[in-house]
Amino acid sequence: MVETIFLNGRFLHQPVTGVQRFASELTRAIDALADQEIWRETEVLAPGCAPAHATGRGAVGMTDTFRRLRLRAIGRFHGHLWEQAELPRAARGGVLVSLGNTAPVLGGRRQVVVIHDAGVFDTPESYSLRFRAWYKALQRRLVRTGVEVATVSEFSRGRIAERLGVDPARIAVVYEGADHILRVPADPAALVRHGLRPWNYVLAVGSRVAHKNLVALRKAADALARRGMTLAVAGGGDPGVFSGVADANHGERRLGRISDAELRALYESAACLLFPSRYEGFGLPPVEAMACGCPVLAARVGAVEEICGDSALYFDNDEPCSIMLAVERLLDEDGLAERLRERGRARSAALSWEASARALGDVVRRLR
Repeated sequence: MVETIFLNGRFLHQPVTGVQRFASELTRAIDALADQEIWRETEVLAPGCAPAHATGRGAVGMTDTFRRLRLRAIGRFHGHLWEQAELPRAARGGVLVSLGNTAPVLGGRRQVVVIHDAGVFDTPESYSLRFRAWYKALQRRLVRTGVEVATVSEFSRGRIAERLGVDPARIAVVYEGADHILRVPADPAALVRHGLRPWNYVLAVGSRVAHKNLVALRKAADALARRGMTLAVAGGGDPGVFSGVADANHGERRLGRISDAELRALYESAACLLFPSRYEGFGLPPVEAMACGCPVLAARVGAVEEICGDSALYFDNDEPCSIMLAVERLLDEDGLAERLRERGRARSAALSWEASARALGDVVRRLR
């Protein structure tokens, strides 16, 4: 008898950030592989009671497009209580796959858990005390039960192995994809709606939390203003999860949370993407930008250089003027922006969600 695979569908009722994006796109790719009979029988288990804050910004709408996956709503709770108390009973007798950092302790060893990074250990200032205490305790307990662990980069594998005391060989790497940003047509009215002109702005994308380091954009904003250009910043922040949420305006134009169609349009018409993050387990905005032909300027930290390679121009977060000099070089050096566009498109083309789903399938097969 072939065991059923159960996907932890808690992410379906969560606002979309990088982790939920990973979960929703990987689930979509798993569904496509199942439709080709490449992936085993799978059921998505979701909370039977959606939390009050669940909105259309969540990934729940994707369930309308499932071709082969079955969706089953279970239980009376949501959030951590649902995941720890009700999910393991529903997944009994199969293999449970959790894509968003957490999983039920009572689910036993027949689980695959994707832990995206070691941020709660490495950048504690970015998370609320309650959040990081729970994640640290839960992840330590999970690895002690012997679950299969996967992550999204070699950098994250090393950091998780050190922080959780796990042999790195036990941790699989499942890279993220970039092709989702090309699935939705660009919104032609996005620039007008946000008061931007093509090639006359620089884009930054990230939650307003400490490790995203958006305050480092101040000098870039000043340099752009002297050229008559704008710094546009897209993204939000959840104070229930993150601490250090920045609320100071350093001359940028805040766009807030935006749709994929808007984001694609902004990438395609930006002079470049600025990505000053101090810590990244993967770094999705740079690969999205590369897929859209947007030159990437990024801090040389975490997994960003691993993922972007020579397709990005790097700066040093420890040097206050480095980000400004990188922007000026991109704008002034003949041919540099076009070279980065070409390299970025080529590199991002190798990052697909189908490849991610196939790699995850290899991890699931370890539990046979």
